Amino acid sequence: MDAYQQVANKLNELGITFDVVEHPPAFTTEQADSYIEGMEGVRTKSMFLTNRKKTQYYLLIMDDKKRLDMDDFKVQVGADRIRMASLDSLVEKMNLPAGTVSPFGLLNNEEKDIQVYFDKEIINEERMSFHPNTNEKTIFVSTTDLFKFLQDLGYSYQVLEL
Repeated sequence: MDAYQQVANKLNELGITFDVVEHPPAFTTEQADSYIEGMEGVRTKSMFLTNRKKTQYYLLIMDDKKRLDMDDFKVQVGADRIRMASLDSLVEKMNLPAGTVSPFGLLNNEEKDIQVYFDKEIINEERMSFHPNTNEKTIFVSTTDLFKFLQDLGYSYQVLEL
């Protein structure tokens, strides 16, 4: 089963409605945004981070126009030496290639060892957009349904003011 179909099947199983836009591969948030102009929903970026020893993993979701203050993030999660996780870690933990990080990658995290964080600025948005484990599609899902998806997978999440 391909990566997108795995996401679609899980959302359908949970009774979650979603819209999907197919497009050429998007390697940046700017490219992705250009393919979904006119669609309602906050444009997100998802960052997969780890500590230096690779003993903690973090999935951070925020507005794609916002820049992350890494020092502030470290303070808020109580860790130091956090950085972007390597491509090897991304494959190992979420079975994803570069450019496709999203909450849907948690479907592949058997260890359930990734901490999920949302920027407070976006959690009250009605809908969010993500790559559904492929950068050739963008999926729009209601924020409440996204939280339902996370809960079904066994994940809690924290909200940070970034």
